[in-house]
Amino acid sequence: MVEMEQNIVMEKVVYCKPVNRYIQINVPEIIPPTTESGIVLPDDFNPTPMRYTLASVISWADDVRFAENLKEGTKIIVDNSMIEQIDINDSQLSVIQDNYIIAILI
Repeated sequence: MVEMEQNIVMEKVVYCKPVNRYIQINVPEIIPPTTESGIVLPDDFNPTPMRYTLASVISWADDVRFAENLKEGTKIIVDNSMIEQIDINDSQLSVIQDNYIIAILI
């Protein structure tokens, strides 16, 4: 719990109700590749990130254009560069607008 001014107590955010066509998603952690051949890579080497990633739906706004096709846990393909990370009360939320959903896996 987080204590706010005027003795208002709020619980940490673990779930939110997105609005304005946003979808809250869970994005799996990307594990950086390792080399088995023994090739030494520079410390500042960063492989090119993939443009798209697989995510799972947590919640969504009522005005999402394809809300009838979503349920909690639905797997979707999203544009990586458009994922927004929001830090609130030591929790991190990942959200994306519905127009950056490339596909819904059935």
